[in-house]
Amino acid sequence: MTQPKNTRIARFPHLRQDFAASLVVFLVALPLCVGVAVASGVPAELGLVTGIVGGIVTGLMRGSSLQVSGPAAGLTVLVFEAVREFGLPALGVIVLATGALQITMGALRLGRYFRAISVSVVEGMLAGIGLVLIAGQLYALVGAKAPDSGPEKIAGLPGALVDAFGSSGASASLALGAGTVAVLVLWKRLPAKVRTVPGPLAAVGLATLAALLLDLPVATVEVHGLLGSIQPPPLSAFGELAGVGLLGTIVAFTLIASAESLFSAAAVDRLHDGPRTEYDRELVAQGAGNALCGLLGALPMTAVIVRSAANVQAGARTKASRVLHGVWLLLFAALLPDALAYIPIPALAGILVHAGAKLVPLRAIASLWREHRGEALILVVTAVSIVAVSMFEGVLIGLALAVVKTAWEASHIRLEVVDKGAGPVQAHLSGNATFLRLPKILDSLEALPQDRPVELNLTGLHHLDHACRTALESWAQQHSAAGTEPVRVTEPVRTTAV
Repeated sequence: MTQPKNTRIARFPHLRQDFAASLVVFLVALPLCVGVAVASGVPAELGLVTGIVGGIVTGLMRGSSLQVSGPAAGLTVLVFEAVREFGLPALGVIVLATGALQITMGALRLGRYFRAISVSVVEGMLAGIGLVLIAGQLYALVGAKAPDSGPEKIAGLPGALVDAFGSSGASASLALGAGTVAVLVLWKRLPAKVRTVPGPLAAVGLATLAALLLDLPVATVEVHGLLGSIQPPPLSAFGELAGVGLLGTIVAFTLIASAESLFSAAAVDRLHDGPRTEYDRELVAQGAGNALCGLLGALPMTAVIVRSAANVQAGARTKASRVLHGVWLLLFAALLPDALAYIPIPALAGILVHAGAKLVPLRAIASLWREHRGEALILVVTAVSIVAVSMFEGVLIGLALAVVKTAWEASHIRLEVVDKGAGPVQAHLSGNATFLRLPKILDSLEALPQDRPVELNLTGLHHLDHACRTALESWAQQHSAAGTEPVRVTEPVRTTAV
């Protein structure tokens, strides 16, 4: 007995919109999943596995109803470094531990606190990732091997590009990659009917067609098969958890994946009028997805703003769209895996160069410099530190700068001097007296007349730290030792809680 049509519509009132949106998200996600995997130094199929888990598993869980998860360009550099340093089997352990930490933080209701991370640090982190990603993928555009460190990648680029023009294969690879980037840049200017096909899919499709028709001597994706690529981490790999380096990498994965996912959720919430994100539940959902990806030996996942925005703009209403997109990825990986072998590596590199460029917020930096130079400085220093040192250290430097800036701004101090020409000079301190403002305080007090008595009024202070108190007592002793009357200090009135 078939179910009446009206009953089906009542149970799934937005099925038509969600079905259409899922196809759009699938077409956007497919080349990105493959491209991120190849750039991360792992089999292309593992990117699809992460996309499938992000769609079906994380997509079914509560948290953010419309944002879509999968492998992200923002973690490409970190994954590549982890695979190079610890090996592919250890990647599963890292991702599994990352998922377990995210689940724990979500259960402890710590998800909301990620919203307190300085936006400049997060944007600086993404900008640094974008710069390293661009530098690394430019080598892939010319079929060359990229150096290991960020500075070496940037320093070696001019030579690699010059060498490319002397080789027919490298020139063809560069032309194909540059054409892919050009299609992505120009796609949004084409008529709306043409743009029904997502830009990344069109760019890869055209590049694949050009490589086949022109018989270009360019590298293509290696195909291992879906089941052949899934390699759960062996028990021996878990022994590396005792190493400090691996633990630091896990912390970096957790912080970056969680921050990117929750910032993406906040951005997606601004794009629609549906239910708002439950941040702790979303962190648990991301953790569950990463834990499963770790068990399968796949890439880590985050919520991806590109796919999420495409989902909303395509008219998605419920989480059914992101679950269905995972189903389409699964069907593609199971039924058409050999199609991946036709995709040129330079085309995927072009997609990631374009994605990396979008991570560098040049307009935001210019705007911040005009209005909040301190925030702009944090953004730039974080990005440069990631390029010059490493991801983890760069983020720590950015966070430290943000804390110092906040502490500096919070320690406002004001000294008001009242000198009536006769009698004691009255000095009133108000605000927050911390060690950060100590030089300014002492300079002002030492400028007071040495031959006049001073009355120092501290009742306007909201906070007086130990360093400032000790310095003020020392100054008062020195001033009194000059032969004048002892400095009279009026302390703030202390109230005790009842």
